[in-house]
Amino acid sequence: MLAIPVACVAWTVTHEEIFREPREFCETKCKTCPSFVLRKFFYLFTCEYCFSHYVAALALWFTHFKLLIDDWKGYVLALFALVWVANVYMNLFAFIRVDLRLDRGKANVTERQIQKIDREMSMLKADRK
Repeated sequence: MLAIPVACVAWTVTHEEIFREPREFCETKCKTCPSFVLRKFFYLFTCEYCFSHYVAALALWFTHFKLLIDDWKGYVLALFALVWVANVYMNLFAFIRVDLRLDRGKANVTERQIQKIDREMSMLKADRK
């Protein structure tokens, strides 16, 4: 269950319109910064996989969730398991989203074709009068 909010936050920051301007700034900086460390820091906000590691670490810090082992090793296992499941969710969401965009695109093309036919029919009726 913890992977759901991790996936949601990572996807929102790295893909959605609400964070477009900061993400574009980070994309520019990750290509133009002279420092290797700064380039990698800014890249973190453009890659959902990379960013999900930090979101997962923050989630583990808040929840103190451990996986299988009750010491620091449980945190490490939980971190990687959480990142993996969150990325499965994000890939599934991306797949569904692409499919929906494709369907929406086909519907828009069909709608334009229908409107064109309607205009042509109207012109033919007007010519007959």
